[in-house]
Parts: sequence; structure tokens; C-alpha cells
Amino acid sequence: MCAGYYDYDEGHSPEFPGSERFQGRVVHPQHWTPDVEYEGKRVVVIGSGATAVTLVPELSKRAAHVTMLQRSPSYVVTIPERDRVANWLRARLPLRSAYALTRGKNVLLSMAFYNYCRRFPEHATRFMVGTVRRELRGKLDVTKHFTPRYKPWDQRVCLVPDGDLFEALRSGKASVVTDQIETFTETGIRLRSGEELPADVIVTATGLKLKFLGGMEVEVDGRRVDPSKTMAYKGMMVSDVPNLALAIGYTNASWTLKVDLTCEYVCRLLNHMDAKGYTTCVPRRRDPSVKEEPLLDFSSGYVRRAVDAFPRQGSIAPWKLHQNYAFDMMQLRHSPLEDGTMEFSTARR
Repeated sequence: MCAGYYDYDEGHSPEFPGSERFQGRVVHPQHWTPDVEYEGKRVVVIGSGATAVTLVPELSKRAAHVTMLQRSPSYVVTIPERDRVANWLRARLPLRSAYALTRGKNVLLSMAFYNYCRRFPEHATRFMVGTVRRELRGKLDVTKHFTPRYKPWDQRVCLVPDGDLFEALRSGKASVVTDQIETFTETGIRLRSGEELPADVIVTATGLKLKFLGGMEVEVDGRRVDPSKTMAYKGMMVSDVPNLALAIGYTNASWTLKVDLTCEYVCRLLNHMDAKGYTTCVPRRRDPSVKEEPLLDFSSGYVRRAVDAFPRQGSIAPWKLHQNYAFDMMQLRHSPLEDGTMEFSTARR
């Protein structure tokens, strides 16, 4: 399965009081269509996650003004859109060598940054908030609008390419409001504070929905499998479900890093089965000491709303879901396939 874990039919769209009264256009980014007109108009983007952070600077290029309305701030970090080190290496080394060095550099940096944030959350918070303060140059209240209440990586960190969000905020083409919605009105949004935000277009960047296996229902020998009663094996297979692997990436690094390792492991598994004449492989839970834990250890709303419907992870390997590329690389590339948990068999003919 290569469906990821998102619901592609619809995103999370909470009910806003008075939304039926609003005379303008309301659109969720997941349902954006070419007929959404925002040029020269006042736009309010509800949200503070990656979608909102990406949309605001882009919309501000043509809109009259864009307001990012958030209940609470997220961590935001500027990154260069082009990798200068990669460009330097490509100019001096063969392409394969430059790629390998760049990939290794990016993997190590992302792992180091994640571990730094988790081990030293207060220092990491000061660092990230400090970079935002330097970017905004006194234009906004950074404590109010860009200092989250949670620790770094309790939720995803939003990346801003070349600081385009901060450029839009400095220029006055965009602004940030941190407040709660009381009601939609005919001409915009009234906030709990009493402030009113005029709007012609409201973009509800209010989050995503999770959906396991793209919504596919699984049966084994005529019995429907309840995903919440299963456990994830190495983050890619499901206990007691034969011959099914799923590709799910990291939450704290590039998605494709884990997906690449998953694909390599599945190919290794298939080759092993071909060599041994096996037709079935299925991970079995045999160790009663393994404790169940949520599959995704995130406090984000979209995770909390759906994670109980997903398989669990275990407290120890091979049921533990490690968000660590180096560890997974060793486990998925070099660990034995016949590990006492994976059960192999051959169908009778």
C-alpha cells in the first residue's frame, strides 16, 4: 500500500458559527479549484500549520491583504530554498558522489536538529523564536504570535522557504492574528476579543484527516480486521495480516527516507520468499510483555482525532516505531528476515 495515511477525499473542516451568513467564498485548501478568485481581495487564512504558512506568502502576492488567523502559534523555521552546499558539491564532484554527500549531510542535520529539540526543548525554543524575531525586525509581537505553548516536535515544525512568510509580514501585505472565532458574519469574522476581520475569501486551512490504508477494508479468512486491534511490525506490516506492507514515512524527517527503506525491505523479503519457496509471510504477536503505545506520538489535532483507529506500536522491537533513520537503516537493511516474529509458510497445492 502506497496510500500514506491521509484522507484525500476531505480535510478536517470544523463547523464555524454563522458560516452560512458569510457572503464571500469559503474554501478548504484540499478542495481548491481554479475558479477561486482572490486577486485584489481581502483573504483570511484560518490555521497556523504548514498549509497556512505556505499559502499566506503566495496569496499575498496578488491579494489586497492576507490575514493568518490562528488559535495558537506553531514553531516556524526559515530554510534556504536552494541548497548551497549541494550546488557547490555538484560543481566539483561527480553527480553520484555529490548526491551521496548531500543526502548524508541532510540526514545528519535533520537527525541532529530533532534530537537537539527533544533533549534541550527550552534552548531550542529560544533559538527558533529568536530566529523569527530577527526575521520580523520588530514588526510583530513574536511572543504572542510565534511562541508555541508546546515543546518543539510535540507537533511538526513548519519550514518557511527563504523566509517568504516573514517577508510578506514585514511588507504589510500579510498579518497574523492570534485569537478565537466567535462567529462568521456577512462580511468576515468576529473574534472573541471583539475584533472583526473583514474578508472576501476565507481559506479554512484547519487541518487534515487520517485514513488507514486509504480506507480499504481488510479481511483474513473471511474475518474483517479491525486495525486498532493490530500492531505495526517495523512500521510497515500489520500483525496477523499476511502479505501486506504499507509505506509510511517519518514525522520528523523527510517522508521518503523511511519509504525508501520500506521498499528495500519489501524487496529483500520477496527475494527471500522466492528463494525459500514461501508463499506467505505474516508477523505474529507472541510476546505478552510487549506493551501497546499509540502509533504516532504527536499532540497535533489531526493525529489525536484519528490515531485510535490505527494499529498500535509496541514498546520493544520489532514492534517499536523508531523515528530514527540510522537505526532503521541498520534494522531494515541488515537484520535477519526470519527473526522469530515473522512467520513464513508455503501454500499447499
